[in-house]
Amino acid sequence: MESQEHQPKSRVIKVESVESWDFYITQATNQACPIVVHFTALWCMPSVAMNPVFEELASSYPDGLFLIVDVDAVKEVATKMEVKAMPTFVLMKDGAQVDKIVGANPEEIRKRIDGFVQSIRAYNA
Repeated sequence: MESQEHQPKSRVIKVESVESWDFYITQATNQACPIVVHFTALWCMPSVAMNPVFEELASSYPDGLFLIVDVDAVKEVATKMEVKAMPTFVLMKDGAQVDKIVGANPEEIRKRIDGFVQSIRAYNA
């Protein structure tokens, strides 16, 4: 078992406010960067269980922006994105939602994120 100090730094950015949400979405949109958002809640065990999967995906796609939003901490963003259940994963391009996956299904999430990132890479090439 590895100690924490050997762990790579997380590529997942925690959104703390509406302002930070707007900042990251604008920044990624300006850079034509794919955005993947994990809407979660501390009390939702399936959502918490998806955190390591989301971290792994973030490491696998360094050209994407991976955000995590606690729906209780940043309710306005969850409401704006029409998140009604956790976990919810939202894929965004140019600041707009292009796909939404509701539920803790690691294989489906991997497949959809892979297809999404590959399509943006092809588009930007």
